[in-house]
Amino acid sequence: MSKHLPLDLRVAIEPDNPSIIRHEELCVQCGMCKDICKEKISVHGFYKLEDTNDTAICINCGQCANVCPMDSITERNEYEDVIKHIQDPEKIVIVSTSPSVRVALGEAFGLPAGEFVEGKMVALLRRLGFDYVLNTNFAADLTIMEEANELIERIKNQQNLPQFTSCCPAWVKYIETFDPKLIPNLSSAKSPIGMQGPTIKTYFAKKQDIDPTKIINVALTPCTAKKYEIRRDELNAAGKFLETQGIKDMDHVITTRELARWAKAQKIDFKSLPDEPYDPLMSNASGAGILFGNSGGVMEAALRTAYHLLTDQDPNSLLLSFEPIRGFRDVKSGSININGITINYAAISTTAAAKKFIEHINETNQQYHFIEVMTCPGGCIGGGGQPKEYLHLGSQLHIKRMQGLYNKDQEVELKASYQNPEIIKLYESFYEAPLSPIAKQMLHTKYKDRSSDLHQS
Repeated sequence: MSKHLPLDLRVAIEPDNPSIIRHEELCVQCGMCKDICKEKISVHGFYKLEDTNDTAICINCGQCANVCPMDSITERNEYEDVIKHIQDPEKIVIVSTSPSVRVALGEAFGLPAGEFVEGKMVALLRRLGFDYVLNTNFAADLTIMEEANELIERIKNQQNLPQFTSCCPAWVKYIETFDPKLIPNLSSAKSPIGMQGPTIKTYFAKKQDIDPTKIINVALTPCTAKKYEIRRDELNAAGKFLETQGIKDMDHVITTRELARWAKAQKIDFKSLPDEPYDPLMSNASGAGILFGNSGGVMEAALRTAYHLLTDQDPNSLLLSFEPIRGFRDVKSGSININGITINYAAISTTAAAKKFIEHINETNQQYHFIEVMTCPGGCIGGGGQPKEYLHLGSQLHIKRMQGLYNKDQEVELKASYQNPEIIKLYESFYEAPLSPIAKQMLHTKYKDRSSDLHQS
């Protein structure tokens, strides 16, 4: 007898899923979880439990939790573990914040949808006891430095094209499971969180004179799949570099919703908090790093730096507000010529749309050079761990959050990742250059063919 209810009733979730959990007593079998997983994610309905040894297939995106009206499905809570580390005087607890959190966190406290609350978010994290509050947008700039250089190298060598982005762990797992022949096309660059973790435990620890074995790295994200990502076996670059077993690059992930629950449990009045800045090291970021939260944002950020790499000039006004890949559409594609090199691109929101687009490429033999894929609708701003207070707004909620990030990009002085002085110093003093041997050791990764999960014997 199956341990799961039939798939025509709801999605199947394993008890040890690191990202999401089902509270069985709350489930009313409404079917909303299976509908979004089938229609937007293309996982539910694309495998059979009888083929998988009664094992659920999940890419950990958490969209089922986003739509569950009874909160029967939620992210797996980690903030209580983080509290224990904060209370341990031997630990140095560091939190790094993803871009999309700051345009959604306020919603959980009654602020307008999409309001940019970065300063209050930083103040809240300090009130909760974190020793350092850092900006993952910094690591987004670092990701772009590696990914844009990798793209130019692939285009010049005509190798493994198109290059697919690798920032979204749910998308990476989707490819590993459902289309592993495309694994060579995934950028080997780690996600921003994947780069932030080992850089903190090596470069940051040395600069701040901190014992890296005492550091607890926490990522604050809109994303439930990051809970899965940080537990991938290969994300232990810091431990290998330091020749110290047991060091993970990133130790915990808490979602935007978790942070809101934590703050409310502590009876912190979020609205009354003053705006506070990040701690200085590993927090400076360009507008390009800010854009990572939006579908099309990684593409836009990468093209700004690719333009510089190919022309030795700063990006022009077109690339500083690249409208062809902005907006809330599942597929945004086009072509741009930079210094005689044509780059055909696409930015895709949801793995279901990506699946159809890949089928279209295969049928038409159209050549693409660079394709961004984000699993969640609208990108990370629609992540599976974002507040649910304004979900009734539908696509307008995603648009408001997107606009919050675009507005901030327009406000900041630095527009491109290569202009970030902290990134320049990081390469000068530690990583040497993009795609250098140490950069590849610390900032790049490999992927695994998981297609056998669909046909376990």
